[in-house]
Amino acid sequence: MIPRYTRPEMARIWSDENRFRTWLAVEVAATETLAAAGIVPRDAAKAIHARADFNVDRIFQIEAEVKHDVIAFTTAVAEIVGPHARWFHYGLTSNDVVDTAQALLIQQASSLIAGDLERLAEVLEHRAWEFKDTPMIGRTHGVHAEPITFGFKIANWYSETQRNIARFRAAAEDLRVGKFSGAVGTFAHLTPELEEKMCARLGLKAAAVSSQVIQRDRHAFYLATLATVASTLDKIATEIRHLQRTEVREAEEYFSEKQKGSSAMPHKRNPVTSEQISGLARVVRANAQAGFENVALWHERDISHSSAERVIIPDSTTLTDYLLNKTANLIETMFVYPERMMANLESTHGLVFSGQLLLDLVESGVSREDAYRLVQSHAMRAWKDDLDFHELILNDPEIRARVPRARIEHAFNLQRQLKNIDRIFARVFVKQANAREKSASAKKKAARRKK
Repeated sequence: MIPRYTRPEMARIWSDENRFRTWLAVEVAATETLAAAGIVPRDAAKAIHARADFNVDRIFQIEAEVKHDVIAFTTAVAEIVGPHARWFHYGLTSNDVVDTAQALLIQQASSLIAGDLERLAEVLEHRAWEFKDTPMIGRTHGVHAEPITFGFKIANWYSETQRNIARFRAAAEDLRVGKFSGAVGTFAHLTPELEEKMCARLGLKAAAVSSQVIQRDRHAFYLATLATVASTLDKIATEIRHLQRTEVREAEEYFSEKQKGSSAMPHKRNPVTSEQISGLARVVRANAQAGFENVALWHERDISHSSAERVIIPDSTTLTDYLLNKTANLIETMFVYPERMMANLESTHGLVFSGQLLLDLVESGVSREDAYRLVQSHAMRAWKDDLDFHELILNDPEIRARVPRARIEHAFNLQRQLKNIDRIFARVFVKQANAREKSASAKKKAARRKK
């Protein structure tokens, strides 16, 4: 059963029809390669190319009797091809077809996921620049730390997504391999050269060595990469869930006019999309564990991996595709509240500048121990009694005697804390920063020419 959240394109890839159609493409490529090598009669290869087809229901009908999916498939095709079918599947073992076809199916799914990752990166980039200079409080351990900007937070997500793009590209490429090496991988009936030609016809590389199957470390790496991507999406969704909390209310996912948050409480605006992303990311991570378990097969192959892969590979690619699109939409449409961000930043009356004040006191000649004692004593008092930390510092005679007022005020300067945001963006968005710089330079030159 295909889950209802599956995109039609991904559903088509993992459909029975496409799976068997891909098996057929592998079989035909093998037959045509063998015919070119003079092993299979050319008229048989032409007949197979022209007539080979199948009926999905017939395959399942035969499988119900023989209890073997590949034999059911080859039998169903042979019924349509006729006498030349004796050369169909010649020299091959089941997993020459199944594993090679699975590599092709994974490439099809990977193409969709690669596009999803690029779209997410574009959305993150746009919103990072939109809020590059929007101040908010940074939090560590869930507690106010020092100021950041909301764009800086999103730039971090963008940078992680770029790493995921690179990881995913490598994992997908690692699985772009086929095998036609036979029952235990020793080419007892074919040759490595024929394998390479068969794979080339399909746009694949030949595995340098295989047993009866392509080794499952490749699949484990691929599934682990999908799990890493899903974990990034979970991280983004979890952050938005925190920012949407009533006590915070700095950002929230889109909530339409007709949407309902609760059957009992009409006021509720729940982060249901973010929670769905976090929940389904757990499934992708759990599937990766099954992928790791599939690496250790008995001797040259057992079948314990097969049943699991029929679930975890379609599931993980389908879920990752869904979650990437869901997250891109979440970021693109989320509501952001800069005024609330500033209000929260200022809610502790300057406490978040304690670190800068500590350094400024040290630079003014106060020992670090004395500086820490002075700053912390006022910080704890401000925290406990909800007092203005800034005022407490200004009214401390010991501090005033040793540090000029202007230097104290400078410690509470928000822009001073954020002075390197532009430089961080220039590192994260290298191409974009260069393009903006060229555009600004061109505008200046144009303005000078007008003068």
